[in-house]
This record gives sequence, structure tokens and C-alpha cells, in this order.
Amino acid sequence: MPWPPGKESNIPVEKLALYDKLVATNPDVVRKEDTVPYTSLNGHMFSYINTDGTVVFRLSKDDQEAFVEKYKTGPVVSYGALKKDWVNIPDDLLKKTKELKNYFDKSYEYASTLKPKK
Repeated sequence: MPWPPGKESNIPVEKLALYDKLVATNPDVVRKEDTVPYTSLNGHMFSYINTDGTVVFRLSKDDQEAFVEKYKTGPVVSYGALKKDWVNIPDDLLKKTKELKNYFDKSYEYASTLKPKK
């Protein structure tokens, strides 16, 4: 989804393109927003790309632990607060859409287990 006129972002274009390619692997998911692109289900965000180009996913505790162990990622901190259900996606993994799709789908599945927001 290209930036609309008048909207600017600091997200590197190549990272946004990789994120959009990943989102497109699931026909039930639509990328939202322009300045901080994200995906959500039932009112719960389950992935987003920060303005610095860092992609993060929301995962169940078991999937999060397995992901952190496999990819040696650090905690997700936003505005000084630890985001418990979230993992950072390494830049090299972001380039591997086929491998990353499994985790994107797990993130979507996890969001489906959360109580819908009104």
C-alpha cells in the first residue's frame, strides 16, 4: 500500500515492502494505517512495523519462548514498557517470507484466541 499524499514515514521502503509481502500471504489479513502499519483481529494488534522499521509479532507464551530461543531476539520495549506477548523480528528473517509466514500465522491464530474488543 503506497503512502498517501501528505503522509510521510521514516520506515525504510524496503522493510515496508517486505512487511507488506508477508501480510499478503494471509488473505484474511489487511494491513492498516500508514505511519505505523499494523495488522489486527477483533480489535487486537498482532503485528506492526515501528517507524524505525522494526517488525514485531504478538505470540502465545509457548510460541514466544520458542521464537526467542531459536532467533535469539531481545524483549520488545515500547515507550519504556516491556510488551510481554511480543517478539522482535530479526531483519534477516524479515527477508525470508516463507519461513516467517509460519510465525505470522501463529500470531494471527493467537490474536483469534483473545477476547474481542468492543
